[in-house]
Amino acid sequence: MAHHFLGKHHKAGGEAAEASKVTDWRKEKHHKHMEQLAQLGATAAGAYAMHEKHQAKKDPGHAHSHKVREGVAAAVAVGSTGFAFREHHEKKDAKKH
Repeated sequence: MAHHFLGKHHKAGGEAAEASKVTDWRKEKHHKHMEQLAQLGATAAGAYAMHEKHQAKKDPGHAHSHKVREGVAAAVAVGSTGFAFREHHEKKDAKKH
């Protein structure tokens, strides 16, 4: 039995298979977007860490606070890189299934 849905023909038996394909495609796209956001976060945190390192040299009176901020930004960059790595593998798994 076939029916129209937005101008496309679908068979009753193939609806479940197509629904899983759509779900897999959406999961893959979601993981891709999350990976890209994590990469952007890692880049931004790394740039901020470098900025704070420069500020610590430039402003010796407040060097300790700049070094603390640099360390926090570096930790965020490492964490974001790990998250991007995880999302990359989740994307590969979603593509495989």
